Formats: sequence, structure tokens, C-alpha cells
Amino acid sequence: MAKLDLKKMYREFYNPSVKECSIVNVPELSFLMVDGAGDPNTAEAYREALEALYTMSYTLKFLSKNDENLDYVVMALEGLWWADDMESFASGDKSTWQWTAMIMQPDHITEMHVATAREEVRRKKDPVALDRMRFEQFTEGLSVQIMHLGPYADEAPTISRLHTFAADSGYNLRDKHHEIYLGDPRRTAPERLRTVIRQPVVAASG
Repeated sequence: MAKLDLKKMYREFYNPSVKECSIVNVPELSFLMVDGAGDPNTAEAYREALEALYTMSYTLKFLSKNDENLDYVVMALEGLWWADDMESFASGDKSTWQWTAMIMQPDHITEMHVATAREEVRRKKDPVALDRMRFEQFTEGLSVQIMHLGPYADEAPTISRLHTFAADSGYNLRDKHHEIYLGDPRRTAPERLRTVIRQPVVAASG
């Protein structure tokens, strides 16, 4: 049985250059999502969100493989990040951050699949954040992005570089800061972690 790998299918969006910023137009994609707030390093809500997301994602994978003979690689964890006071966001005061933790799902996964998987997960594990999870289509559209190589705590210069590139290219920033975590921090040396840094943009008015 062939295994679908969406990171390869959407290589443009999941494997950008480490050296150069790029401009992309991200289409509508399907995600499991959980919203929350607080420092991801300490907030229990964030741990609960990840538990529910991964449990549901793997349940959907095996449901697809067993019932429809369609196997695929579970996608990487992603996060949208923002704060009511963006100065505190820029300063790194993570206690004020708001977030949406999410994992992309293949096109053939439907609301019916999600409902079936949700009941199976509820019966077997019933993670705390299960009822806070939603399944929806998300269209990011025009964005700038780059790959950050190294610890999450060292992202600031990469983010600054990306924002400068956007301005120099004639764009204003919009919506939420987006990160895609391609490495597992439990198994990967910090200096080898790979994170896609993406920022939606809009053309600056003349």
C-alpha cells in the first residue's frame, strides 16, 4: 500500500529555504485545531491540546488505512500565535500569548471521518481537549516564509529577517504568526530543529 506524504505533495509550503525568504500563496487546507492561551512551555492547556491532536490524527490515519485502504504520514504540529498586546508578543512574554495548535489532514478526510474518530477516541482515551477540538478548512493565502534552523528560543532574528523581507517586497503583515514544527524536540538536538516560519501578508497600499 502506497503511503501519502503531504509534506512532499506540498513541498513548497513545508520545505522552504533556510537561506532565502520566499513568497507563497497557501491554498485552502484541512486541519484539526485547538485554541488556547498561555506559555506553551508551562500551560497545561497546550499539553492537553497536543495530546488530543495527535490522538485524533493517528486514529484518523488508521481509520483511513483500515476502512479505505488509504495510508498517509501524520503531518507535523503547527501553531498560530498572537497576543492582544503585540508588544508583549514581540518581547517574548509568553504568558500573554494566544495560540491555535493544529495538524493538517488529507483532502479525503471528511467531517464523517472526524466524527467517527472522535467517538473512538472518546471511548478509548477521552483526552481533556477533545471537545475543544474542531475540524475546519483554513486558507492562509499570500504569505512570506523561511526555514529556521536551531532552537525555538533563537527564532527572533529569523522572524525579524522575514518581516524585513516582507516590507522590502512591498507587503504589510496581517493575521497571525505561523510556525510548523518539523523536528521532534525530544529526539533532535536543539541546533538541528527545523521550523517553518510563515507570516501572511497583504500588498502595501500605494
